[in-house]
Amino acid sequence: MATTRLHAYAESTPLETAVPTCRGWTVNRLIAHVGMVHRWATAIVREEPGRSTEELEEEGLASGDPLAWFGHGSDVLLASLRRAPADLDVWFFLNDAPRPREAWARRQCHETTIHAVDALAAHVGGIPKSIDADISPELAADGVDELLCGFATRSKEDLRASRRVDVEVRASDTGDVWRAVVSEGPFEVRRGTEQQDADAIVHGTAAQLYLGLWNRGDEVTCDGLDVISLWRERMQVNWS
Repeated sequence: MATTRLHAYAESTPLETAVPTCRGWTVNRLIAHVGMVHRWATAIVREEPGRSTEELEEEGLASGDPLAWFGHGSDVLLASLRRAPADLDVWFFLNDAPRPREAWARRQCHETTIHAVDALAAHVGGIPKSIDADISPELAADGVDELLCGFATRSKEDLRASRRVDVEVRASDTGDVWRAVVSEGPFEVRRGTEQQDADAIVHGTAAQLYLGLWNRGDEVTCDGLDVISLWRERMQVNWS
């Protein structure tokens, strides 16, 4: 679904169009990036030597038909995940992850979904609303979970504060709640239930939280301390 949407938005938008949600990127660069990531993940799932990510991205940028190149990579990734054994034993890089086969399928699903939102942003010329992105509450909640529990808790992230701040993230439509602690140490989070002792409560629908926490939307609400500004400053997932 996300691959189809990304393709559709990009197909109806000039390749040189700027992507408002990815500073300095054009639609062509967006297509090349996602196609590169799909090929990189495919090599890991297949347990094969991979080409350099720089070479893959340059191949996408130079392609005479970028969308066909993108679509081929997506098809191969999907087929590889389907053929992979349930007990696939390969490297994965996020905390609190399921088994590698499911973890890679989940990661590539959200990679493509978020970048489909970027393609939509380029198509409409601004930051899209969650209703226009049309992401299901269940998928969005899973993406919030991966971001909070998998990405934000990595020791490399600089999501820290000079004093302890207890944060609650609430998805109003799915009922999911995450209770987090921002402090001088690494970001901590656990799934929980609503309580009333948080210093900050971040809430919205699951889709609003998904886009907001991926820095692709501005529809989330924060009661109490302003942790959204800290998040936007310190929690930016970039390819490296």
